[in-house]
Amino acid sequence: METKSSEGEISQIRKRDGRLVKFDQEKITNAIFKAIQAVGGDDRTVAQSISDQVVSILRIFYRDGRVPAVEEVQDLVEKVLIENGQAETAKAYILYRAQRAKLRRQRSVMMDIRETIGDYLNQSDWRVNENSNSDYSLSGLLMHAAGAAIANYTLEEVYPPEIADAHRSGHFHIHDLGMGITGYCAGWSLRQLLLEGFNGVPNKVGSAPPKHLETALGQMVNFLGTLQNEWAGAMAFSSFDTYLAPFVRKDALEFSEVKQSIQQFVFSLNVASRWGGQTPFTNLTFDWTVPEDLREEHAIVGGQLIDEKYGDYQREMDMINQAFLEVMTEGDMTGRVFTFPIPTYNITKDFDWDNKNAELLFEMTAKYGLPYFQNFIRSDLNPGDVRSMCCRLQLDLRELRKKTGGLFGFGESTGSIGVVTINMSRLGYLSNSQEEFFQRLDRLMALAKNSLEIKRKLVKRNMEEGLLPYTKRYLDTLDNHFSTIGLIGMNEACLNLLGKDIATAEGKKLALQVLDFMRNRIQDFQEETGNIYNLEATPAEGASYRLAKLDKEKFPDIITAGEQVPYYTNSTLLPVGKTDDIFEALEHQEELQAKYTGGTVFHVFLGERMPSGQACKNLIRRIVSNFRIPYITITPTFSICRTHGYLKGEQPECPICHQPTEVYSRVVGYYRPVVNWNVGKKEELRQRLEYEVDELTSSLEHRPASEGKPESGSSLIQSYKFFFSDRCPQCSLAKAYVEKLDLPGENIDARTPQGLEEARKYDVRSTPTVLLFDNRGHPVEAASTLSEIKDAYKRLTENLPHRLSRKDSLDLVPGRM
Repeated sequence: METKSSEGEISQIRKRDGRLVKFDQEKITNAIFKAIQAVGGDDRTVAQSISDQVVSILRIFYRDGRVPAVEEVQDLVEKVLIENGQAETAKAYILYRAQRAKLRRQRSVMMDIRETIGDYLNQSDWRVNENSNSDYSLSGLLMHAAGAAIANYTLEEVYPPEIADAHRSGHFHIHDLGMGITGYCAGWSLRQLLLEGFNGVPNKVGSAPPKHLETALGQMVNFLGTLQNEWAGAMAFSSFDTYLAPFVRKDALEFSEVKQSIQQFVFSLNVASRWGGQTPFTNLTFDWTVPEDLREEHAIVGGQLIDEKYGDYQREMDMINQAFLEVMTEGDMTGRVFTFPIPTYNITKDFDWDNKNAELLFEMTAKYGLPYFQNFIRSDLNPGDVRSMCCRLQLDLRELRKKTGGLFGFGESTGSIGVVTINMSRLGYLSNSQEEFFQRLDRLMALAKNSLEIKRKLVKRNMEEGLLPYTKRYLDTLDNHFSTIGLIGMNEACLNLLGKDIATAEGKKLALQVLDFMRNRIQDFQEETGNIYNLEATPAEGASYRLAKLDKEKFPDIITAGEQVPYYTNSTLLPVGKTDDIFEALEHQEELQAKYTGGTVFHVFLGERMPSGQACKNLIRRIVSNFRIPYITITPTFSICRTHGYLKGEQPECPICHQPTEVYSRVVGYYRPVVNWNVGKKEELRQRLEYEVDELTSSLEHRPASEGKPESGSSLIQSYKFFFSDRCPQCSLAKAYVEKLDLPGENIDARTPQGLEEARKYDVRSTPTVLLFDNRGHPVEAASTLSEIKDAYKRLTENLPHRLSRKDSLDLVPGRM
């Protein structure tokens, strides 16, 4: 119980943990004397004199009976030492304070470890279920305890106090601190693995490039599982069906053999083989039809380029897609869904909606909702970026690159170093005006940038020094890996600042202003650092609850989502219980989601499976044709009975045998049993208002997709400039073709200073790129794939009307920046 000091006397002092203890001036005197001794002094009377002055000031400051805190007394000691000309002693005293603070933290860490293990074993810590991909197990305990130690180390030894404090106090959330000394997510080059094999790390078993489908898939499993232990988040491969198709023909495989190999691959990826009792978090992107930039590429088998080209393998691609879809739809022996790999399908203008596999794809989606659909029809994503990001030229440091692959996928040889998510709700609560809101946001973004720059240097050093041996083997640079900044709780920010939610015109306007502000700041960060940044609607599986919980403890009257348990609405999404009208939600989210340059997604949450695959196909087609939403999922809730298999909707008990079931839904971007979710996400599910299934097949007035403006014909071409780089896998074929043209031209290495300057002059942003010039020396066409180059050359030499092949037409005028 707090006892007020008598006037003029100090009888108590408040410890750092809030306890009140008896005030003892002798402790102040001893601490000052130790500082005097540290600089060579031995006069205790000086220490006593300083101590007396400190106590006299305390009696004046706290004459109203208030109780001073330890830190306040120590601050006063420093001030009095300096005022008495004892600067050196003050420095020693400050060092003494710092050393004592470090000892306290070390003792605290030891206590934290004991508590961490005890809380895990007793399942009394919500973080046991922070990641729903991890089950309660001995492996889970080991990772939980080690992760807590690494997180403490990272906050104490890697980040400066202002960054660590911003995370601990909940101003923002630094993701995956349990693996805080390595990177976040990565997309790997399947082409490289097929060319080189899985090898090259000293003292580790190596495999030569695969010659058969089964061995290729086996190496992929080993690769993804091994690299997963060197990264915190998702591992991704692109063009799975395209790159593997040649192996099917090479061995003349029957469909049943292809399916058996795919089945083995999927089962292997769903084994909890990752440290911590987790399944490797994997993502595969499927092309469905051969991409334009790969059609003229020679296929790879056994590490060699063969005569056939990928464009010749559509039949084999169809076999792979059919096998994968059947395996995923069938599930395991009890009908349980396969959580991984998360499949992403590229919906391009060439997507074959009537392919026989489309029926399988959309039936699987209607039932299980597994895939992500990447919208290349109406969004401003570029299909070629999946493979060409590593060949991008950073001509304009303010250019914001678009990440491909959805929330958890990345293009080849790209990824994210780390993610920092800003707590928007707290900003709204603390700010008295929008001006103050943006000032606070600006400060937090600067701190986030500093933390990401520190982490980039740390990961680079760890990679170079051998801590991440397989990453070092298969990734020669981190230049194409983003520093990612995200946000959470924008809906609650609107409520706390404006008194209106994000669904209102005022709320949406503020959200758009916030995204524009954040985009502008990450452009500034790119200019300042030379590193690429992106803005992401971060999944925030654990941060959603953690930040809301902290805020409720600090500010009991702050507005959060949740009635029984607090949580924050993800990014700039509508609150989960706002509407059951899907098109109302799409209309609201379209402009917002198009602002993100990192991962974002629109989940079509359903209470149960869609009535048919055809209905599912119609819905997806309408969305991608009418909305600029870049990524879409269909997310039905379903249940699994160990005996009777799949049950539609949420049925905690099997209606046949009355045994408990496993209820599945998408937690943030992937399916896991609801029982594994943390308490915040369970509360979100409880409040979730699903879209009405019956309404999803209703008519939607079609909004025509915008067409590019047709370009006029051109003069006959007279010369070319070919931009290439050694890192570019497509450059060699394009270069060989260009050099055979009956044209004078110039080959320019875009990675050299002179080449980069020339690329900047013509606004060439990736390799390979060919510019074709007319007889006046004006560029009249740009082409970036072998098929585009061939088409452009044929068209222009025949002087045919044409349309620029780039998605966004460029005025190819020298000097354009």
